[in-house]
Amino acid sequence: MSLIKRFSYYFFGLSIGLVILSFFLSGKKTSCNYGPESRVINELLKKEIIIEKITDFNQKIKTDDVKEFIKNSSVDFSNSNTSIDSCKVYNLTGYLLDEYKEILFENCAKTVRTLSIK
Repeated sequence: MSLIKRFSYYFFGLSIGLVILSFFLSGKKTSCNYGPESRVINELLKKEIIIEKITDFNQKIKTDDVKEFIKNSSVDFSNSNTSIDSCKVYNLTGYLLDEYKEILFENCAKTVRTLSIK
């Protein structure tokens, strides 16, 4: 069997497999979150967000603003406390309402609560 025939069989099988895979995954909410930061952000976005009214800045914040902050922020694992069994505390940094902020989130089983905004 020539090399060209082998490549044609390979690409034919690969294309059929990709089409079948796209049919299986098209209706589902699938994501490929391999990194720890992506998994934390995905987990935070799935839960109900409770914003604590600590400062005057918190009065302007809405839940949609916090969700957008979580999507576009990065997790600082060195300042986070992930060794707790009940509710892990994550430190996220990014821009919230055009200001660079650092927010501590408490990630519990069903809710996510803001602890502080710096």
